[in-house]
Amino acid sequence: MSVALDRTLDPAVPSFRADLDIRIRLAVEAIAIPVLALLASAVIFSLFLLVQGKSPMSFFQLMWTGGFGTWFSLQNTLQRAAPLLLTALCVAIPAQLGLVVIGGEGALVLGGLAAAAVALPLLGALCIGLVGVLRHYRGVNETISSLLIAYIAIAVMNHIVEGPLRDPASLNKPSTRPIGEAYMLGNIPGLDVHWGLVVGVVACIGAWVLMGRTTFGFAARITGGNARAAMLQGLPVGRLMVAACALAGACAGLAGMLEVAAVHGNANASLVAGYGYTGILVAFLARQNPVAIMPVALFFGGIVASGGLIQRRLGLPDATTLVLQGIIFVTILVSETLYGRFKIFQPKGPAA
Repeated sequence: MSVALDRTLDPAVPSFRADLDIRIRLAVEAIAIPVLALLASAVIFSLFLLVQGKSPMSFFQLMWTGGFGTWFSLQNTLQRAAPLLLTALCVAIPAQLGLVVIGGEGALVLGGLAAAAVALPLLGALCIGLVGVLRHYRGVNETISSLLIAYIAIAVMNHIVEGPLRDPASLNKPSTRPIGEAYMLGNIPGLDVHWGLVVGVVACIGAWVLMGRTTFGFAARITGGNARAAMLQGLPVGRLMVAACALAGACAGLAGMLEVAAVHGNANASLVAGYGYTGILVAFLARQNPVAIMPVALFFGGIVASGGLIQRRLGLPDATTLVLQGIIFVTILVSETLYGRFKIFQPKGPAA
């Protein structure tokens, strides 16, 4: 009896319960609001289809079949989700410091170009690392600089592929020389999916550990919360920004390297497939959480994989799935204003 009474009177008990209540409510809110945003996107996109005289039910049924309905389609989805895992990290890692980096597409194509030329994915790290340098030393907005650098990177890739490194045998589709079968990355045993998927999953778990369980990650989150306060506490804000951006760029560059080494076999215009831009949406929907990126990347991989089937069955352009992605992006941005506005997700009692 006395032990139970002591526990009841222990001030740590209600504090623990209050903290647990807050964590649960925040977790539920972090899941519920994106789900509501996805449902709103489905409604808006259904109206878009109805205007064209197409059945929304048929579209979503084909999207499920083309992305997840068969073993073949599921493997195709996993294949397309692999680069999204890494390009989403290109957005999520700098976001821990409050940086909005959207130039992953450029880092991806440079990583692919570097893999075809010298088998190194370092250009991606240099590309996005430069964004961190410009932000810290010159105060240049990272969103604008990363986007502009992405355009430069794509132009550089096109110039080199169509010029100095062009394979004379690539007549209709300019590309570099093949890297050779010995350097190609094989498939996971038993699956028609390359090892890039495993690399992406390991990278997401590694990023989660780095940003959530290390002093570097703790310092990054402090900087993201208030950079001025972090500087007053003596944290190396500049080095943290540059390091986070370089690490993010390395992830996107690795995605490009994997596309060359596991899919294309050389660098060509197919590298500019929009994975870097879709990675932005994946990261936002996952709320910059490296672990949450994995299921979200799978979801968007399914959307991309179903494009061909939708085009054949419904007579819609392959770009229709891009319209859906755009609508999802807008609703996700709007849903950001809803956090903290629903009483059901707010802590009750003294914790409030």
